[in-house]
Amino acid sequence: MALLPIKLVPDNTKIDFVGVRMIAFAITLIYIVVSLSFVGFKGLNFGIDFKGGILMEVKTKGPADLNSMRTRLDSLGVGEVSLQGFGAPDDVLIRLEHQAGDEKAQEVAVDRVKGVLGDTVESYRRTEFVGPKVGQELIEGGVIAVVASVLAIAAYVWFRFEWQFAIGAIVALTHDVIGTFGIFSILGLEFNLSSVAAVLTIAGYSINDTVVIFDRIRENLRKYKSMDVKELINLSINETLARTIMTSMTTLLAVTAVFAFGGEVLRGFSFAMIFGILIGTYSTVYVASSVVIYFGIRERISGGNVGGAAEAGKGKSG
Repeated sequence: MALLPIKLVPDNTKIDFVGVRMIAFAITLIYIVVSLSFVGFKGLNFGIDFKGGILMEVKTKGPADLNSMRTRLDSLGVGEVSLQGFGAPDDVLIRLEHQAGDEKAQEVAVDRVKGVLGDTVESYRRTEFVGPKVGQELIEGGVIAVVASVLAIAAYVWFRFEWQFAIGAIVALTHDVIGTFGIFSILGLEFNLSSVAAVLTIAGYSINDTVVIFDRIRENLRKYKSMDVKELINLSINETLARTIMTSMTTLLAVTAVFAFGGEVLRGFSFAMIFGILIGTYSTVYVASSVVIYFGIRERISGGNVGGAAEAGKGKSG
């Protein structure tokens, strides 16, 4: 018995994406402003990678009693203490803020933690020290990595298509990157090196889908020489809509599984990916493609009629 194909998107959809572009632009602007406001005034909840401190991964004897462990560690007076269970019930991450003094002061704090936890801990799997200076260097490196990646992507789109498309890509990527930073600040989620990796991955994912739509727009510009640009962009988005939704859904399924079962260590990364896929799909469909309308793309696209005279006639009649 043959299996029937599953169609998430009907054939020949005619959704007017461009028609709501002003609403999409307003939503994009508002979200960027809100995100920048939160990041600027509230800031990001930097993890130990950036602000420095002590990270200890321990295995307890039996399921961990986080409340009891937290009470013991708070009594030490070593500053901010954070405990998180991850993976198995007996796996715990302990984070302590950076202690005043040199490396010996950090080691003293670790010894005090070991002393107060006593025989409740079966083993200490790892202990890491990150100084504030190193954390500041990592912040600067992360910013440079994000900015450089966005500029490199814009340069690629410019070279691959035209500068008008590069502007659309930059607007969409700016929305995605700033939006991801914003959601971390709004929700107070820990932002660490894996979060930076997620932001870079989101940028790459978003531009991949954007390039597919841009390529179809350029193809249709050569094929339908008389069609209105807004109508042509709508046609291009609708023609690639099934591919866009299928790619987003399959990626979301994989990342959601990581979020649900990957443990605390991968929680920030997987959450950023889930959010980034959603807003990346939105910005690709509603923002990036609509921006190019205002820069005269038809006049800039040259080349023969790849679809032949018959297709050109079809475009005129449409």
